[in-house]
Amino acid sequence: MKKKVVSTLLAVAMLATVVTGCGSSDNKATENNDTVVETADTTTADTTIADTAADAAADTAAAAADATTTTEGGLADKTVGVCIYQFNDNFMTLFRTELENYLVSQGFSKDNIKIVDGANDQATQSNQIDNFITEGVDVLIINPVNSSSAETITDKVVGADVPLVYINREPSADEQKRWVDNNWDVTYVGCDARQSGTMQGELIVDLGLEKVDLNGDGKVQYVMVEGDPENVDAQYRTEFSVKALTDAGWEVECLVDQVGNWDQAQGEQIVANALAQYGNDVEVVFCNNDAMALGAYTAIQNAGRKVNENIYLTGVDALAEALQLVIEGNMTGTVLNDHFAQSHSAADAAIGFANGDTVEKYIGCDYKKVTNENAQEVLDQVK
Repeated sequence: MKKKVVSTLLAVAMLATVVTGCGSSDNKATENNDTVVETADTTTADTTIADTAADAAADTAAAAADATTTTEGGLADKTVGVCIYQFNDNFMTLFRTELENYLVSQGFSKDNIKIVDGANDQATQSNQIDNFITEGVDVLIINPVNSSSAETITDKVVGADVPLVYINREPSADEQKRWVDNNWDVTYVGCDARQSGTMQGELIVDLGLEKVDLNGDGKVQYVMVEGDPENVDAQYRTEFSVKALTDAGWEVECLVDQVGNWDQAQGEQIVANALAQYGNDVEVVFCNNDAMALGAYTAIQNAGRKVNENIYLTGVDALAEALQLVIEGNMTGTVLNDHFAQSHSAADAAIGFANGDTVEKYIGCDYKKVTNENAQEVLDQVK
């Protein structure tokens, strides 16, 4: 008998104590043709993030113990192709490693899991998708180089009768509506980037305007370091981090807004140039991810500035290196982008498709603000 897979079960179990539990935001539910995945209130989590690490380990161990049963259902003979937009990405490295480990624990043969590097080139990734279809994989998991290519990718994969799980880079609402309208075996697993942007802004707002307005002119001057401008996560993090400040009634002034392509070296160069041009007028540096924030921190150091004293710095992902900076007081805060919950949910969706089960068209998870107060707990989880 096929084992019924509930795609959000693991994410809920993992995040009940740390983030909130898997689920989409109210806005996302509306965009996806009333397909609703409930989101818990991120402020009500009473237990520690460290507990979640233990829960995750226990869940994975249980899954491994259950692998024999799952394998009898045929997963050992199933093949899965995984397309990652770029291996040279800190967060996606954590994601793909955990994804593979969890798929194996669930009963897939490691030999039947093939993960390829798109090298941040859509043409390369498109060829890789073609190859997977030709090889006859049972399910595809795709982290698209360009979210705008989702319609073409979907048509190609659905046309080949292969189930498809998008991860991390969210296709448009119109594209997701097509999946619902046509009842295609396609889903998206990821977090709502608007939430992460809002939380970045809240990390600054929580400090108070008097503290952040270092030059006392009644407004906040900031530098924005963006990821890939075509990526919806970059767009939303850029927009909503600043919106959190204006929603709080703060006046803002953008000094620099440049694309760093998620890259640490580019982040360092952008912030170094901004500090050289604007000097002490730079009060806040927003980075769309932690890799660029790490570069920004180096530039801040080299400029003789001190984070949390005469400049503020935030990122997203909660990479171990960034968390250490938060603990040391050298980074104002970051936002946890839970690769455990997302990779496990993506695997569960793939398993559901492989077993012929019904899988929701949108599977979301929540972010969590990380400050000096909880950074050690998060580091204990992710390291």
